[in-house]
Amino acid sequence: MISQKVAQQSLRRLAVQQPYAMRWSLMNAASPAAIAIGRNIQTRYATSSTQTTDPTKLLAEQRLRRPVAPHLSIYRPQITWYGSAAHRLTGIMLSGPLYLFATAYLAAPLLGWHLESASLAAAFGALPVIAKVGIKGFFALPFTYHCLNGLRHLTWDTGRAITNKQVIQTGWTVVGLSTAAALFLALL
Repeated sequence: MISQKVAQQSLRRLAVQQPYAMRWSLMNAASPAAIAIGRNIQTRYATSSTQTTDPTKLLAEQRLRRPVAPHLSIYRPQITWYGSAAHRLTGIMLSGPLYLFATAYLAAPLLGWHLESASLAAAFGALPVIAKVGIKGFFALPFTYHCLNGLRHLTWDTGRAITNKQVIQTGWTVVGLSTAAALFLALL
């Protein structure tokens, strides 16, 4: 029953999308009598190639003979490349620890860990000042860069600041502002 409905739906879609293909397939279909008598026999002709090599080996050999495009080695590195890579890396650097901490926070009661806010604040408060600044800076720089570069991308989505000159200017602006903001947050 279900297979009949699927077949009907697919035939209807074919008839609507390609009406001539439906008519052609019905005209060229063999009748049951022709099949029973043996008048509609499909034959496969021999290939014209005499090679009997494995096609996967043939493709591997062809790939070895292809020239390699110089792609990255001939272009001058630009801020857009580094900015795109840094945006992705900062997203990973921020989301990875977040998922690890969220999982640990959920498992903490089962494992007897103390990951409450008061415990974390007390542990962080007991660290030396240089360690506090280092930890905050370690998280502040990717955070500020990812946020500011995300705003840059949202600006591009509106169709603004999309010329080459503006893209380069906003790229360096994001680098400068994120560094300044990260230093501010780390020293806070």
